This record gives sequence, structure tokens and C-alpha cells, in this order.
Amino acid sequence: MANENIITIKNLTKRFPVGNGEFTALKEINLGFEKGEFAGIVGPSGSGKTTLLNIIGSLDSPSEGQAIVMGKRISELSHKESAMLRNKYIGFIFQVYNLLPVYTVYENVEFSLILQKIGAPERKKMVMEALEWVGLQDMANKKPSKLSGGEGQRVAIARAMVKKPMIVLADEPTANLDAKNAHAIMQTMKNLNKELKTTFLFSTHDEKVMSYLDRIIYLDDGKVVKDEMITHKTESR
Repeated sequence: MANENIITIKNLTKRFPVGNGEFTALKEINLGFEKGEFAGIVGPSGSGKTTLLNIIGSLDSPSEGQAIVMGKRISELSHKESAMLRNKYIGFIFQVYNLLPVYTVYENVEFSLILQKIGAPERKKMVMEALEWVGLQDMANKKPSKLSGGEGQRVAIARAMVKKPMIVLADEPTANLDAKNAHAIMQTMKNLNKELKTTFLFSTHDEKVMSYLDRIIYLDDGKVVKDEMITHKTESR
């Protein structure tokens, strides 16, 4: 899919009912993302960032217009088809890690592979590879309660990346981290973006995250007000 969009947004509008009226969260959005992009949707709280990410991730549908992800029109998918799209092609990373507390790090990362009915030997290989990517292979048997905030977020990255998804959607992934951990997390994701050619799409207003992005789309009041490519002076930080 070189030079082809794996995400296409066409005249997308999203409305939510509010009382006796409605609130328009997104207004005629037009965007496209190619394989391997490292991009962010930036804007103040309430600008529509998370709503757009949720639609791309098939967690919600447009009110008007189209969101086409991996060739699938989100508005036309059944609940089962949406779940299949997410499970096969999309990884999610949130500011709240949502790790299952009763399971080990290994089991948390393994879970999505079980859903795909991948055999145990192959699962083990994939899980340990994902933990190695984030530098946590020695913590496979620990429970989430024994992890630091930065380690917990790295487990969340491993969980999102273990199936080698085409797309990773990250909603404020550094919001609960200090500056050192935030930079470490972003560098990890940048490395995976380069190694696996995964498309990363962030929702953020964090300057630390923005400093790593190759493209920034600015939203304000549900509209795209700026879409710019970023030229980095150096790759080392």
C-alpha cells in the first residue's frame, strides 16, 4: 500500500444528542493517512480529537460522511465486523493503561493473540518479542501493581504492538507520565514506527509528544484549521 491511504476521512461530521438538541463534535473533516505515518491530532479539550480517533478505531461511526479504514467503511460495519477490524489491524494505547490487574504482564500482552486463536508456541514467541521491543522481557511474570507508571505504559505499548497492527491509535499516551518517561515512551513508539512501518496516530496537546511527530493536524471547534508536515533538525534527542 505504498503511497496509498490506509485511512481516508471524507466530509466527516459527527453529532451527539444533548438534551433536546445536539452538539456537533466534528465538522466536515477531510484527511488521509498513509502507511508508516507518525502523526498527531492536536487541539484544546473539546476540539474533537478523541472523537475522531474513536471513529477511525471503529468505536463510533460518523453522522455524515465517511471514515474508510483498511478499505472498510466504518459506517457500514456491524458490531462483529468492527471488532474484527480492530482485532486484526488496530492497536490502542490510552492514557489509562487498562491492564488487567489479576493477570501478569505476559498474560496482558498475550490476550489479543488468544482472541485471534493463535497457537501457544507462536503466541509465546510474539509476546516475548513485543516485551523485548519495550525492554520488559524480564518482567513478564510481574503483576501490573508491581510496575511503575512508565513500565505500565510500556506494557500497554507491547499489548498494542504484539499483533503487529497496521495502525496504532494513541489517546494522550503520556498524560500520566513525567517528562523522562514520556520521552522514553515516545522514542520507543518512534522506533517501532520505523522498524515495523506501523502508522501511529496520536490525540494529544502535550508538547513532548508533538516534538516527535512528523505531521500535526490542528483541530479547533471540530474543524481542521492546519495540517502541516514537520521537518526535524535531528533524530537524536
